[in-house]
Amino acid sequence: MATLKRFEDIEAWKKARVLTKKVYAVSKNGSFAKDFALRDQIRTAAISIMANIAEGFERGGSKEFIQFLSMAKASSAEVRSHLYVTLDQSYLDESTFRELYSLSNEINRIISGLMSYLSDSKVKGRKFK
Repeated sequence: MATLKRFEDIEAWKKARVLTKKVYAVSKNGSFAKDFALRDQIRTAAISIMANIAEGFERGGSKEFIQFLSMAKASSAEVRSHLYVTLDQSYLDESTFRELYSLSNEINRIISGLMSYLSDSKVKGRKFK
């Protein structure tokens, strides 16, 4: 794995940014926009994926990074759960649901891989150099 110098270089963060942009786009129209609780929850969960990846990376230690990646992974699962509500309420069509769900699931797989890599690595992080 290449050495990451910025959180913006992390593939999971890049994909989480795309997911967040798409969540905002679909949640600003129609009935979805008026369901303030669900709209705010799914947006917050999407933002949390990005934020936890960034914050964990900037902490500079592998163990802390893994902890924050775990939170990002949980937020991604939260997005997927909220997506079912949006589908059940007919706020999204099946195709949009599948697209967002798939992207969130892909983010989870990338995060899991990164967590495994960090757990198996002997490198403790930038702050220990």
